[in-house]
Amino acid sequence: MFNPVTLASQKITLEPLTIAHLDAFQLAGNFEQVWQHMPMNRCKDQETARQWLNIALKEMAQGKEIGFATIDKASNTLVGSTRMIRLNSTHKKLEIGYTFITPKFQRSYVNSHAKFLMLQHAFEHLGMVRVEICTHEDNQQSRTAIARIGGQFEGILRKHRRNPDNSYRNTAMFSITDDDWPQVKQALLATGSSEQEFYHSQVA
Repeated sequence: MFNPVTLASQKITLEPLTIAHLDAFQLAGNFEQVWQHMPMNRCKDQETARQWLNIALKEMAQGKEIGFATIDKASNTLVGSTRMIRLNSTHKKLEIGYTFITPKFQRSYVNSHAKFLMLQHAFEHLGMVRVEICTHEDNQQSRTAIARIGGQFEGILRKHRRNPDNSYRNTAMFSITDDDWPQVKQALLATGSSEQEFYHSQVA
């Protein structure tokens, strides 16, 4: 079900991650503020970024997730990355995660366009009924961004995930359901200067 797909709006393109993205991927992610709520900087050098990217590519090859390079069309620059992960076909749900946006493009159109494209694909093409978006409980910037695009806060999951350094993180859980999607979609469309800023395309 998780086949590689290219999603595009008038301002960004989400294209399937490949090893060819490594240099730009590492450059976009190598900022301290990107990782301030994580136990490590996964883009601190090329080898670390390569290892993280290879994990995504392995999961993609097995059909378990779709990893995207986030491309700003105006500058033709890779400005971040995001993934659709933890697909559950039985319960028709998935998670949007492993998202980072280089600081220059934070609080811009990039996040709303990327989330619109992925949510539209999840609900209108994959037939999902629930999309989860999680972040560290202390990452207020991320929590605000998730709520702004329509995520409903469901609470704090204590000791939810184990970090590479063996510490545990508490997770702020948000979700959007298929019942929410029509209203969320209209609200996201309203953030553009026109609805034509958002459109959906896909290439197998």
